[in-house]
Amino acid sequence: MAAGIEGGGRVRVDAWTWGVRVFKTRSAAATACRAGHVKVNGERAKPATPVVVGDEVRVRREGVERILVVRRLLAKRASATVAAEACTDLTPPPPPREHVAVAAQRDRGAGRPTKRERREIDRLRGR
Repeated sequence: MAAGIEGGGRVRVDAWTWGVRVFKTRSAAATACRAGHVKVNGERAKPATPVVVGDEVRVRREGVERILVVRRLLAKRASATVAAEACTDLTPPPPPREHVAVAAQRDRGAGRPTKRERREIDRLRGR
């Protein structure tokens, strides 16, 4: 098994998050760790922080926090099926999108809105 670690070994968190396809590159995973976007068991993780089976890894990307539990250690990037088996995703589903009123559209070439029109636009936007 070339992509996995046998026994009770440890793997760096940047290598593991890259291996389970959370990040496209290992350097992107290391950068996220240094920026404080990766936590292991509730603690900020440096790129070399070791993870073991059973650890909880939280990754914040693009405003969404993913919660992953390590089920298998991967030292190298694996296929999507192997990566899916290597972790349990406990991320809650995103909240339903609220119905947003369509922004007022002005006809092309109509010029700047008047003071009255601007106030109406602001009222529609909830400002």
